Amino acid sequence: MAPRREARSGLNAGRSSRRGNKSWLENYLDWRQLVTFLTDPRKLSLTAKLFIVLEIILNVIVIQIVPYTEIDWRAYMQEVEGFLNGTFDYSKLQGDTGPLVYPAGFVYIFSGLYYITSRGVNIKIAQYIFAALYVVMLTLVFRIYARTKKVPPYVLILMCCTSYRIHSIFVLRLFNDPIAMLLLYASINAFLDNRWYLGSVLYSLAVSIKMNILLFAPALLVAYLWTLGLLKTLIHLFICALIQLILGLPFLLENPVAYIKGAFDLSRVFEYKWTVNWRFLPEEVFVHSYLHISLLLLHVITLLYCAPVWITYVKSYAKLKHIGKELKPQLRKKEKVDMSTVSQLFVYPLFIANFVGIIFSRSLHYQFYIWYYHTLPYIAWCTDYQTVLRLTILGVIEWCWNTYPSTVYSSAALHLCHIILLYGILKNRSNNAKEK
Repeated sequence: MAPRREARSGLNAGRSSRRGNKSWLENYLDWRQLVTFLTDPRKLSLTAKLFIVLEIILNVIVIQIVPYTEIDWRAYMQEVEGFLNGTFDYSKLQGDTGPLVYPAGFVYIFSGLYYITSRGVNIKIAQYIFAALYVVMLTLVFRIYARTKKVPPYVLILMCCTSYRIHSIFVLRLFNDPIAMLLLYASINAFLDNRWYLGSVLYSLAVSIKMNILLFAPALLVAYLWTLGLLKTLIHLFICALIQLILGLPFLLENPVAYIKGAFDLSRVFEYKWTVNWRFLPEEVFVHSYLHISLLLLHVITLLYCAPVWITYVKSYAKLKHIGKELKPQLRKKEKVDMSTVSQLFVYPLFIANFVGIIFSRSLHYQFYIWYYHTLPYIAWCTDYQTVLRLTILGVIEWCWNTYPSTVYSSAALHLCHIILLYGILKNRSNNAKEK
């Protein structure tokens, strides 16, 4: 009997060992799956949903716990109140911070917020509206990254969901910049979906909120010309211009000079005390016209230097899109074509054009961080730098934008990071074009 007991005991031990091995293997596979969700760009659409939910919770916590800080909201309400009272002369629309300097779309959007928030008094409602806008914009951003499949999910989660400054711009400051960027990302999504007319409408609406959206225009013009052709490009430019005309018509009829000068003033001088990027310069140099002209020339030269690669990218984009349309009817329902490379060909010029504009801006204020924040991971991953260096650059940029007031060191560090990223992009521009 003893041998049988020993045999049974040995059998049970073997089974326990196998169960133990299986459990270890399952844990290992589960761990690998978790790592894959965080590191594989193809898994972003799955992980993004979870972090969108977490963002909703985080924004509610921020609104409830962190005190609201008044900067421009009251001035916005004063500016649109004049319009709502029947004043259409832009030179007479003013607030505590000075005259109205945004296009007509801003007036209409914030007029709606004026009524929703009881004439701008109910700040909590405004904060929750901006929290909702933040979630919508983040969804649009994640959708672009999911289409391009270029950046690991953990990078986007670290960048897009952890920045104090970005959350502050939305729900603690209530600036108009987030609304403009939301419309911009909506337009890019429309373009990627091949809905060009909708994309043009959304893009023009974004411009009507704030002019920084024009920094994307050089690359978008290249996309129009090499994807749609000259005739359709003219049609889309007409659509963009017509929207601006319709929105601005009441003000143009009243005082066209005041509207154009106020809403599209390219010569406006920024205040030195708010600059984030030029603090290391003396104030007399900062306001000097020679600096502004030099920055404009460098901006144009850099755009011209990048343009040949953008044309190559967009031509390839148009060609591959056409091939994809031809192949689609021949594919079975379960068969899918990976269009991530195609999407990169379109997104790359837009993000880089905006980044170049940021680098050579006459001044960057704290709310301007939203102009390019969500494109930075993509830009960093367009270089051949090691991942550690990429993350370090993004971390230093975040530190620079969270240093208040800006210092000589923070502004110099910001320029250094921008230059390193630009160098990495320009260094690889020819190689990337050949790969595409």
